[in-house]
Amino acid sequence: MTLAQVHYTSAPPGPDGSGFRFTAVSAGVPQGLLREAEQLIGYEPPRDFPARPDAEQLKSFPKAFSFSELADGGRLLSRSVYTGADYSGRWGNFHAHALHLPPGTRLPDGALPITAWESPRWADTTPPGGRPDPVDRFEPSGLLRKDALIAFAVSRSDRLAAFFADLRALTESPDTAGQIVIVEHDSADVAQWIALACAVLPREQAHRLTFTTYSRRPQQARQQIVGVLPSSEPVTHDHRYRVHDCTAGPEPATAPVTDVWALICAHIWRAGRPDLFRDTSAETGPLAVAALVAGIELGTAGRTAAARWAVDHSGTLADDTLTALVGALCEGGESSAPADAEQTALAALLARLEGQVPSVVTAPLAARVLAAAVRARGPMPALRAGSLTAQAQAALARDLAPALRAGIADEEDPAADRPLALLRIADLLDIDCQDLLPDLAGRLARGLVAEPSAGVESGVGKDAAGYGATGPAGYAEGRSPADGAGRYPADGTGRYPTESVGRRPADAWWSQAPSDGSGRTPADSSGRRSADPADRTSADGTGRHPGDAWWNQAPADGLGRTPADGAGHAREDLPGRTSADFQGRTPTGAPGRTPLDDPATAAAGSPPAPQPPSHSPSPALLDAVHEHPALRIALFGALNALAAADPPGVARRLAGSGLPVELQTGFPHLRMCVMAGESAGGPGGDRLGRFHGVLRTAGVSPHADTAVLRTALGLVWSGDLPTGEEASLLLNQLGSDIHRAAGTRDILIDAALAAPADDHDVPDLAADLLRCFPTELRPGQRAALLLLEFAGLLGTEGEGEDWVGRALALRDGAAEPVPETVVERVFDALARRLVLGPAPESELYPLARAAEPRLLAAYERAARSDRVGNRLRTVPSYVALCFSAWNSFAGTRPGWDETRTALLTKVLRPIVRALPAEDVTAVEEALGRAGRGRLDAFRTWNRPGALGRLAGRLSGRGRRGTDQPPVWPGDVEPPTEGRRR
Repeated sequence: MTLAQVHYTSAPPGPDGSGFRFTAVSAGVPQGLLREAEQLIGYEPPRDFPARPDAEQLKSFPKAFSFSELADGGRLLSRSVYTGADYSGRWGNFHAHALHLPPGTRLPDGALPITAWESPRWADTTPPGGRPDPVDRFEPSGLLRKDALIAFAVSRSDRLAAFFADLRALTESPDTAGQIVIVEHDSADVAQWIALACAVLPREQAHRLTFTTYSRRPQQARQQIVGVLPSSEPVTHDHRYRVHDCTAGPEPATAPVTDVWALICAHIWRAGRPDLFRDTSAETGPLAVAALVAGIELGTAGRTAAARWAVDHSGTLADDTLTALVGALCEGGESSAPADAEQTALAALLARLEGQVPSVVTAPLAARVLAAAVRARGPMPALRAGSLTAQAQAALARDLAPALRAGIADEEDPAADRPLALLRIADLLDIDCQDLLPDLAGRLARGLVAEPSAGVESGVGKDAAGYGATGPAGYAEGRSPADGAGRYPADGTGRYPTESVGRRPADAWWSQAPSDGSGRTPADSSGRRSADPADRTSADGTGRHPGDAWWNQAPADGLGRTPADGAGHAREDLPGRTSADFQGRTPTGAPGRTPLDDPATAAAGSPPAPQPPSHSPSPALLDAVHEHPALRIALFGALNALAAADPPGVARRLAGSGLPVELQTGFPHLRMCVMAGESAGGPGGDRLGRFHGVLRTAGVSPHADTAVLRTALGLVWSGDLPTGEEASLLLNQLGSDIHRAAGTRDILIDAALAAPADDHDVPDLAADLLRCFPTELRPGQRAALLLLEFAGLLGTEGEGEDWVGRALALRDGAAEPVPETVVERVFDALARRLVLGPAPESELYPLARAAEPRLLAAYERAARSDRVGNRLRTVPSYVALCFSAWNSFAGTRPGWDETRTALLTKVLRPIVRALPAEDVTAVEEALGRAGRGRLDAFRTWNRPGALGRLAGRLSGRGRRGTDQPPVWPGDVEPPTEGRRR
């Protein structure tokens, strides 16, 4: 196809006029095309060039070689040169020779437009006859030969990357990217820039790239790349243009080029390998791979791009290409600490090639990735035993041994993460790290059993909310988190509700040595608690703080002491009636648990009790346990020690975790926590059966290793104490010696002393404890157990005499305060015995004379019970018995008078008034048999009307004086000393 041509210059007058006009036009060129071409082929000489140049000077004028887009989608390739004076002698003439390329048409042989630069086919004058000669091909000039372009690229090496980055932006977004303006002293240099650009672009984009090698007014140029001279109108400060001034000195500091493709293109041109552009696409990855295989150093960005592309396309690469690529990636850059992106890409490539190609190919890559990961604290690669050659393995072991050992011993990293991975690498490289295993195993063990924490360090001894041994912030030590005064709001007295079913097995004072070594606590000088409730710490757990569970304490010594504070001293804390875990928190589903959303809990201000999530060991840790026997033994040993110290906590974290304890014999505490786990604990069911099952899981007899007994108890009775029946069976089935050796004796004592009132097996347990530990009980423990035993004897043949006196003597004579739970149990039992009777008057008088407030309160509660009320309504003789008791010993003590008067008025009178006449007669007959005085007192008391009420009040009041004994109504008189009725 013949391309249309036009010539344009200043010519003598002719058919089309004179001056600048088209002097030669191919046939068929429309006028519209000529008018559009006239705007593109104009030429203005540089203002700083000679105004009247001679022939030699004309050669130095810039040549405007342009490739422009036309309105119809075609292209116009033109060359305009300055010719000096025209036919009339006027200076300023130029000659333009242009070719029209219709849409979709290219130069002959598909040549790029820039290759026509200074081709012999361009004419500087109008052809004779006004008809252009046909152009069938363009011979390229020597300026654009490969060697010349390489030399030019090297001379502009510092500007290549920035130019290519702008070029890529221009070709990808031609409508938004600014035009590129190149400032050079010679338009031939601009042509070489354009040649460089066309070489790196895909062929199609290179054919569409528009340009001009010279323009005096770049603002009016429509091409994508515009060449200018330093004297052309400046556009440096116009944001629409990307100016590359090659005539100035070194560019001031600018932002580094981030376009990896541009950087790679620059490396390739500087290396003199433009042929690589022909065999690759415009993608960055293939170009980077080709450059690296060709031996061109690309820097971190280029190596990263090549590695990333190879990850997805390694299967398409020839074996020799892949081998060369891996070698280039390993040879380039600094192998000790490559950039994070490069290291990640190399690691991904290694993972992709591992096992797919021979190890001799990947071994250098594996060595580089491994060395960088160790030194730069990157992720460890998953290497196999055959990933490294023997030579590479030896070199790495020599170079990395110090860093590997330091990393394994680094306590700043979670042990299950980087140190464990480093240990695997050390094993792979045959580096001895046996001396580091105990410390690593200890950190692994602590991490496995550590409670999760929000915002604070977690670990054994702190719960998920960060509570330590002193409880939440703001809670004073020794106080309940209830109301700041040590009282729970349950009943206003500071006591837990008696119907609670869980007990806190914490460091009750009766399980510890006396505070001052004299058998007294600092409550008061007599060793007894003050009667003022405000001065007492309630005996139900108020004043306790979390973290004192018995399994968190050292076993007691042979004298019953525990090393609570190094001197045997302890607080006067008493057990509460709530089920708590080893830190005093209530586990879900345990007896006595209060839900977190319970208003009572919120009112009490109790700390939160979140349940920790599952804390299964990581797959890496499980693999290490299976594959590393030495680590497994050290880890199991550390976990075994933690399990012995805190069985419930370790079981909560490791139960069902899949930790393969069956791989190693021994470690009984760990085996119990992992294999029995949390299922061993919990309320209800056959806890003794679960206890023996847990012991069997240990794989060792408690007689051979008594410590397993303590662990089994901690797992089964986690946060609770055995009931009286369970404690008795534990004592009698196992024997006292094993409990003494295991340090679990005080657990059984605590079970007795903190038992609820409805546990009827506690007196028998107390008797067993007194029998089994006759010489080891402290005075306070012995007194409390004797009281419990006495409470069980009431109502039996062994109850003896002087009940009130014996009970008070045991309580008040104790060297340490008796637990309130024990005192209340004894007083309640004694009160029931006196009220339900029959009880001799000799037992009632000590009650009236002692006037112990709590005993009188228990007596009144028993008398007001439904059982007593029902009996009074149905048994007249019992009415007579109660009237005689409550009408006796008036004036002995104000407390007794207040109690008996209240019972006569509030309990007995309403029932008697409602009795039928025959029952009242039966009551009187019973009283008459007891004595005339009692019958008269009853009739007076029961007389209706105001006179009867007055008589009732007066019948209980006797005369008093300093030198005369009280007067007793009727024949009711207290027994004399040593005499009974």
